[in-house]
Amino acid sequence: MVDVRKLKLLQELHDRGTIAAVAEALHLTPSAVSQQLTRLSRDFQAPLLIRHGRQVRLTEQAHLLLEHAAVIDSQLAQARADLVAHGNGYAGRATLGAFASAIHALAGPVLATLARQRPGIRLRVEEIESPGCFARLDAATLDVVVTVDHPGGPPRTDSRYHREDLLFDPLMLAVPAGHPLASVSEVDLAAASGQPWIAGAGGGPCAQVVAGACAMAGFTPDFRHRVNEWTGVMTLVAAGAGVALVPRLALAHPPAGVAVRPLSNPGAGRMIYAAVRAGTERSPTLATVLGLLREQAVSAERGAFRDGHAPAELTEPPPGDSVPEGAG
Repeated sequence: MVDVRKLKLLQELHDRGTIAAVAEALHLTPSAVSQQLTRLSRDFQAPLLIRHGRQVRLTEQAHLLLEHAAVIDSQLAQARADLVAHGNGYAGRATLGAFASAIHALAGPVLATLARQRPGIRLRVEEIESPGCFARLDAATLDVVVTVDHPGGPPRTDSRYHREDLLFDPLMLAVPAGHPLASVSEVDLAAASGQPWIAGAGGGPCAQVVAGACAMAGFTPDFRHRVNEWTGVMTLVAAGAGVALVPRLALAHPPAGVAVRPLSNPGAGRMIYAAVRAGTERSPTLATVLGLLREQAVSAERGAFRDGHAPAELTEPPPGDSVPEGAG
């Protein structure tokens, strides 16, 4: 490997003209300068100096090497600048894994903010659910995960991870537009205990959160249909196939024929949080990403459906607030 300091000596000789002048400028002996230049010639296996009277002159090979040295010097300067930018949180790279609605509400806006404010940070986003996201985090193929609290996830006391709560995403009841529960402004979840239900497949986080909310309301739901993707869930609700609990973040564009009502049940929802490997939260890049996730979570928690673009079912509660007789 070539010592770039030797290239600097060659540049100094080009600029100052004599070995003696180079030695004086760099506080070296002429002999030391000559030895370093001789080694540089051996490193490249090319003659760099020729005698010219009592002095030396640069060869054509030396001038060619100086052109490359200028490029190397420029690259080193850029590397120093990039390292400073990295230390200030303005350059770096990371991979973030998140579930679909968190990509829509959190990761996507963070990417847009980075593109505007800190384009030197390259954030790659992958869709992934828990618990698989933690295996990827452990293997360092993901740097940040955005996930939800659920029984299959790591406890808050798990020392392997640094965790930051982002927002509480309340569950809302989705029913067909003509359903009796569509006429109330706030629903007690127990009122839907006798309905056919649509929920996530298997024992994933979404299915666990729904089952837990129903258990807290005092009943075990009759799950008729199992669908993981929220658009599919809403399509079945619109078709009259049953009712479903849907997180607010997944309700950006409910289909026609679906009414969505808030719940009166406290605590019915999911806590969304970000996690990184313990200690990496101090990385300037990850600290920047976590900070932007927190900012976007505050924006999302203010209410995604108070922007004038949500369906009337979400923004204009119907008159009356009692559960119609027989709705349960």
